[in-house]
Amino acid sequence: MTATIAYADVELGTELPAQSFPVRRDTLVRYAGASGDFNPIHWNERFAREVGLPDVIAHGMFTMACAVRVVTDWAGDPAAVIEYGVRFTKPVIVPDDDEGARIEVSAKVAAKLDDDARTVRVDLTATSAGQKVLGMARAVVRLA
Repeated sequence: MTATIAYADVELGTELPAQSFPVRRDTLVRYAGASGDFNPIHWNERFAREVGLPDVIAHGMFTMACAVRVVTDWAGDPAAVIEYGVRFTKPVIVPDDDEGARIEVSAKVAAKLDDDARTVRVDLTATSAGQKVLGMARAVVRLA
């Protein structure tokens, strides 16, 4: 599959469609099973509080994966993302209720890197409960 967005049609500052991702405790249990990361800070409230956290927190890699979905959905092909990196700035705190948490993600094209390779840099902003949860979140994307 190839990216469906044409490099020639993208301008600096192009905003990608923002998305909101719900996260509940059952989401974390499923992710733990898929990833093999069963650290109790992701499912045991008592343990999380004992180690100084305010509550159970989402896996960092889960948060990172949610954020990049904004880019892969926009590009039309996950393989179009050729580089991706973030800094974890705050945890996504997931309360034990029917609502859980939400990861809000927006992104924009910050640079056109290489006309021949048709690559752009997309900068992402990810927040939860009004707090920035990822810093320096950037993806390099090869477009059509």
